[in-house]
Amino acid sequence: MLRTPSTFPKVPPFHGETVFSLREACKQGNLREAVSTFTASLTEDRTSLLDNPDEAYAPLLELCAKSRASSLGRQVHAHVLKFGVATPESVFLSTKLVFMYGKCGYVCDSQKVFDKMSDRTIFTWNAMMGAYVSNGKNLEALELYRQIRVSGSPLDSRTFPCALKACGALGDRHSGFEMHGLAIKCGCASVAFVANAMVAMYAKCKDLDSARKLFERMNGGDDDVLWNSMISAYSETLQYWEALVIFKKMRMVGVSPSTYTFVAALQACQGSSSSILGREIHAATLRSHQFLDVYVANALIAMYVRHGLMVEAARIFNLLEAKDNITWNSMLAGFIQNGLFAEALQCFHDFQDSGLTPDVVSLTSIITACGRLGCVLNGKESHAYAVKKGFASNLHVANTIIDMYSKCSRVSYMDHAFKMTPEKDSISWTTVVAGYAQNNCYLEALELSRQSQMEGMRADSMMIGSILLACRGLKHFFKVKEVHGYMIRHILTDRMLQNTLVDVYGECGQVDHAARMFELIEDKDAISWTSMISSCINNGYAVEALEVFQSMKDTAVQPDYITLVSILSAITSLSSLHKGKEVHGFITRKGFLLEGSLGNSLVDMYARCGSLESAYKTFSCIRNKNLVTWTTMITAYGIHGHGKKAVELFGRIEDRNLIPDHITFLALLYACSHSGLVEEGKIFLEIMKCKYQLEPWQEHYVCLVDLLGRVNRLEEAYQFVKNMAVEPAAEVWCALLGACRVHSNEELGEKVAKKLLELNPKNPGNHVLVSNLFAAESRWNDVRVVRMRMKADGLKKTPGCSWMEVGNKIHTFIARDKAHPESHKIYQKLAQIIEKLENEGGYVAQTKLVLHNVREEEKVEMLHGHSERLAIAYGLLSTSDDTPIRITKNLRICEDCHAFCKLVSRLYQRELVVRDASRFHCFQDGFCSCADLW
Repeated sequence: MLRTPSTFPKVPPFHGETVFSLREACKQGNLREAVSTFTASLTEDRTSLLDNPDEAYAPLLELCAKSRASSLGRQVHAHVLKFGVATPESVFLSTKLVFMYGKCGYVCDSQKVFDKMSDRTIFTWNAMMGAYVSNGKNLEALELYRQIRVSGSPLDSRTFPCALKACGALGDRHSGFEMHGLAIKCGCASVAFVANAMVAMYAKCKDLDSARKLFERMNGGDDDVLWNSMISAYSETLQYWEALVIFKKMRMVGVSPSTYTFVAALQACQGSSSSILGREIHAATLRSHQFLDVYVANALIAMYVRHGLMVEAARIFNLLEAKDNITWNSMLAGFIQNGLFAEALQCFHDFQDSGLTPDVVSLTSIITACGRLGCVLNGKESHAYAVKKGFASNLHVANTIIDMYSKCSRVSYMDHAFKMTPEKDSISWTTVVAGYAQNNCYLEALELSRQSQMEGMRADSMMIGSILLACRGLKHFFKVKEVHGYMIRHILTDRMLQNTLVDVYGECGQVDHAARMFELIEDKDAISWTSMISSCINNGYAVEALEVFQSMKDTAVQPDYITLVSILSAITSLSSLHKGKEVHGFITRKGFLLEGSLGNSLVDMYARCGSLESAYKTFSCIRNKNLVTWTTMITAYGIHGHGKKAVELFGRIEDRNLIPDHITFLALLYACSHSGLVEEGKIFLEIMKCKYQLEPWQEHYVCLVDLLGRVNRLEEAYQFVKNMAVEPAAEVWCALLGACRVHSNEELGEKVAKKLLELNPKNPGNHVLVSNLFAAESRWNDVRVVRMRMKADGLKKTPGCSWMEVGNKIHTFIARDKAHPESHKIYQKLAQIIEKLENEGGYVAQTKLVLHNVREEEKVEMLHGHSERLAIAYGLLSTSDDTPIRITKNLRICEDCHAFCKLVSRLYQRELVVRDASRFHCFQDGFCSCADLW
């Protein structure tokens, strides 16, 4: 038999004055007054309480439940036990006690009272089931529901919502469907709150079709709760658009939205296109006068924060007077999500001044902001606040503190915070390993990862990513393979990890492994392609990088800024102007903005491909020029020998109030060096130190020594090196030795050579330079000693190599090599060129530059076989007369080849653009742009 009342049965009224006052205080929700009345009655009018205990105690227990006042509830319980008011036979009060303990979160106490009851009504069963559900014990709730069925107790309409909620939480659609049938049989299915519970249950069980059918069968009606259930159902299953459609339909049929409706609809405004709908809902809240309700305001702030509309969020925040912790936390989260970390710090200070107490969520947000700002002082203050308030033991807070110190590069503090965390989880270990890896403490990162596994922590994708970062820093190939094997065994096929593996294999110099890993990635994204391109570039496979980029363009994946910057780097290394123009056209067609690193890379590409005019045009097109942009253009002028223009450009930097850095001055000194601007170079070194308080690097000193050496002021250069404020590095002595060899200063050269080999005995370039110095003086025994030492140390001289782009293909030439498929034609053409230069230009090979103890004929043959001459011959064979011949060489061009190029440009009336290891040489009509300063 079904009982449908929704409240406890009424007891006969008792009109005692004390009971009436207590009941009124409870009815008004005034806990303080109720406690006062109850306490007074214990001493003044105890009889009125004991004569009719149900009417006296029931309202007080209900108020305790509503207010979660467990302490008072226990006192009331103790009182009724003491005076024998609530016995196991007293069903009414015992049921109220079950209800009170359940609402206060003490489900075990509810269970004790329930188990002692000798008689139970359906209200008792409902109260116990509600206690289970409200405290997350859904399995116990369903078991109790089955006991009710077995006991034969009649069900009422209040039984179903609790049981259905338990089914939804467990995803038990089968039991929920069975309850639906029973509710229909009992005549409860049409009761609004039962129908709402059924809709919610189906939604929780991911059966939205059944939820929708049930909703439509009821025609929605004017019950806003049912509409709310449907909106929430779609929202919770991430079907936000459908949720908003229901909200619109609700308004169209004239159902007035409640506070909960607005909150549910605003939570559904998730996609990037839903900000307009969010504004419409905002307008609806204004019309309904629910705008300043704290729950609606919080939902509005959260919605605007999700869409990055912090101005609108702040406007609502400022209008709201009754702010709670959720309000402040929403604003804090908004500032952090939108990169406004300084504003987040100010918001937190205002939060503290508001009189409210920041909670764990607030503290986590502000610690995150400190880490992003790199502000360790504020971070330490937040850490101290967490300790003071007892939040430091919270695992989420502790992990955030570890991450904050990591972001602030305070590894020792990070390590201490990690060790002070009592119960570490996988996030703790992952965070500290990542912290060590990101702060270049690679060995420590690997050691901590090993310890985490010993502690039983399974390495997840984040941990593996950090370990790979450490392996990348150490270039530890075998460890990378070990990690790769772990990923295969544990089926970690995350694309982000696969991309990282491609990158790390490349960094370890294992391009083949990187390529195999790249091929295994099924759904490649832009990062996958960029990682493969970067692996090729970093290992000297620029041509292969271009091939990978071409393959990428044939897919549906669009290159991003990083991809384009990477491929421009490959083009720059190849000096492939044609490819560079292709990529520039692609950038223009796809609408990429010429700003930041992309614009700077384009300028650098054109400059290093020999097209200074295109570099300057691109530079002029960049609207928001930063210091890197200006420095890149100064470098471009420098490598092309336009030192005065570089100096002029530096003046424009100062006019714009930009502060030059070390790199800017390095580019400027380099430009002065390659244009013979001695006094300007010396002045700029002083400006750097005195005006901008920048302590010169060794590279700045190298430039000045090189500058003095080029103009044969060797003694001045030597004195400058000896009087340097810091100990000169090997590179400084190397620059001076190079100048000594060029200007044949044997005495000084020998001093410098001795010093250079003492400082850096493992650099093959230094040995070659010393060997050449001895060879120029015909000191063949000394040459033999240096070369024997090189061989013993396993050092090899870098062979000369030149390359050029012809017919959209890169052609490579090595000195005296015949690997090119057209080498026979090339050597025939070269012989013709030499004959013409000797007959018409008076060319005579400078065999003194051949620093080998061989016959004169062999020296001539060696000079004629230099790689750039092979490239020139091929260029004359394969290109039209009106196009420049562009060649790139990996070493500095020798004096004889320099003279050779001058004559070719005059006698063949062809422009030659040669980029060597030092700078550009533009040969026209027998002259070079370097003015013989190289």
